[in-house]
Formats: sequence, C-alpha cells, structure tokens
Amino acid sequence: MSLKKYNFAGAETGLLPIEESLIARRANPQMIKDYIVAIRKNARQWSANTKDRSEVRATKKKPHAQKGLGRARQGSYAAPQYKGGGVVFGPKPKFDQRVRINRKERRAAIRSLLAEKIEQGHALVLTEDSLQEAKTKPIASFLRSLNLDKSRVLFVGASEQNDSAFWVKSTRNLPKAQFLRLHSLNGYTLSLAKDIVILDRALGELMQLLGGHHEE
Repeated sequence: MSLKKYNFAGAETGLLPIEESLIARRANPQMIKDYIVAIRKNARQWSANTKDRSEVRATKKKPHAQKGLGRARQGSYAAPQYKGGGVVFGPKPKFDQRVRINRKERRAAIRSLLAEKIEQGHALVLTEDSLQEAKTKPIASFLRSLNLDKSRVLFVGASEQNDSAFWVKSTRNLPKAQFLRLHSLNGYTLSLAKDIVILDRALGELMQLLGGHHEE
C-alpha cells in the first residue's frame, strides 16, 4: 500500500509506502456512527423559542360579547387561534443537550476513516505545501489537473501549519474544497469528503495518528 505524491502542477513525483498494519485497524462501525451523530447533535444551538399565550402581549379586551351572538365564547386575543396569538407546544430553549464524546473513541473513529480513505485510493500527498499568499487559482488548477474539481476534497495540513490562514482563504471560494489542520480534523468532515489531499508537512503527524512513525 502506498500514497501517491503530486506537485502543484498535478505531476506525480513519487510514492510513499504505507505499512499494512497502519491501515488494518478498524473501529466498530456503530461507534463511528455514534461519534458522527454526536458531532451533529453538538452543532445544534438549542435556542429556538416561541411564546405561549401567557407571554404574548395583547389587549385585555374580549374579542366579542360572550352571549347573544351565537358564536363560541372567546376570552383573549392571545389565544392560539388568533393571528399573533401564542403558539401551542412550540419549541423552547432546552437544557444542555451536549453529548460527550470519548477521546479514545474519537481518535479511533478518525484513524479508521483515514485508513479507509487510504485503502480505497482516495488519499494523496501534495509535496509543494507552502503558500506565500492567499490565491485560489493554483488550488483550483491543481484539482482540475487530477480531475478532482467536481469532487468534495479535504486538504489536511499539519497542526503547526504556519500558512494555514492562506490555505483557508485559498480554498473557501471553491464550493467543494476545504482546508483543516490535522488537530482540527473531525469524523463528520472526513466522512463528507470523497478525497483527501495530505500536505507534505502533515505526513509525520498523520503516521503517528495511524499508529506509527514517518521516516524520510
């Protein structure tokens, strides 16, 4: 098993051998699902709020006389059947609904998803990983040269990537491309991406995440 290396021109520059043992480890599928569901739940704000009839400010005047009109009696314009009245069983801000994610399970899920991308051939290495300025054109050209411009692509940089701001600005104008540093990687973003492009400086950290050490 190996990862192909490319430069910005889209030319293959070499191969990076990967030990089979590093990608053989798989997390339980149910654990991965629970982890991704927890990420989506934790992304909710739980701030939706509606007013019931006791909270609506309305006139105290009765809508119409209680007797003599042959109509059902009504007591307040704040009732839900009137426009602007209170909402019945509407959403209210909830208590803290955050789901705790176990650190070991999180790492195991990310490691398994990364190994799956590598094994399926949806991962490659970009050797020229430095940007001197934020420019979308070279990123777009690189993706077109490898026929990845129609796919959802995730660029993965080192945790200490000094030019990460350039990478973020260079990819945000591409609707299907995104940049994340390795320590910010999460299973939901990883599972959404069809292909991942690993920057050269992140290789050592990636191998440690997979359970081994990268050697030049």
